[in-house]
Amino acid sequence: MAERTPPPPADLSAVKERLGRLGVWFMTTISEVRAEEELRGAAAIEELGYSTYWFGEGPNTRESFTHAAVLLCGTERLNVATGIANIFGRDAVAAANGANTLADAWPGRFTMGLGVSHAPLVKPRGHDYGKPVATMRTYLDAMDATEFGPPLPERPPRLLAALRRAMLELAATRAQGAHTYFVPPEHTARAREVLGSEPILAPEQAIVLETDPERARAAAREYAAFYLALPNYLNNLRELGFSDSDFANGGSDALIDAVVCWGDPDAIAERVRAHHEAGADHVCIQPIAETFAQQVDHLRSLAPVLTA
Repeated sequence: MAERTPPPPADLSAVKERLGRLGVWFMTTISEVRAEEELRGAAAIEELGYSTYWFGEGPNTRESFTHAAVLLCGTERLNVATGIANIFGRDAVAAANGANTLADAWPGRFTMGLGVSHAPLVKPRGHDYGKPVATMRTYLDAMDATEFGPPLPERPPRLLAALRRAMLELAATRAQGAHTYFVPPEHTARAREVLGSEPILAPEQAIVLETDPERARAAAREYAAFYLALPNYLNNLRELGFSDSDFANGGSDALIDAVVCWGDPDAIAERVRAHHEAGADHVCIQPIAETFAQQVDHLRSLAPVLTA
């Protein structure tokens, strides 16, 4: 049997065009609703003009690749991206085959975000949490060695969850770019310098559609509490000039305002614009609200300003 030539990687310019300039990002609230409600929300988001639907993965969420398939089935044009698929959630062969299956069934509509997650989330599942960059490199080697049976015109694009220099460098050389999270525009500028001009840079931006400072920051602190307990995020924020005093008591106003944008639609549009001006190709906004329905309503309110 003749040796098969693997499909080429997805064209960067085409992937950037498909992702678009603006997407949405969800985590906890979609874990609290039935699939049918999420699909109604995804269809509404598609009609509002947001280009890409990102979702996270955790110990108590839907599994990434089946979740993506459900969303792709229930929408017509919307791009779907894992933000991120935890590499400890499946071995590299399963990840490669899962991503290729989605790319085969829905050409050009799936983007695979991969990440090493965090030690406190991985160790209870029985895994050893080694050096993140070396672990990711080994995982990517195994993915790339996997031969997928059905013919594919191109490999699905992959982005790496990356915050600091070493993982960003890996994202530039072994993926199509980086998906960053819990970061201000200042980090986006630094990440662009490390990645170089061509790789995709897609930061997440949490937003609170609220103009009262006390209420807005209270919602932002409730959201941020989980991330301020994870060393990976704290180490990254330290490199941006924040200190332990900023992490105490739910986060200083300066820290909260840096990582969570709050205010009216114009203020949120300005923060999205700041990420783009700092070098982002695509920004995915995460509306902070008590329910998924409220999140979709906030996206509806923001659409005239953000998707025009």
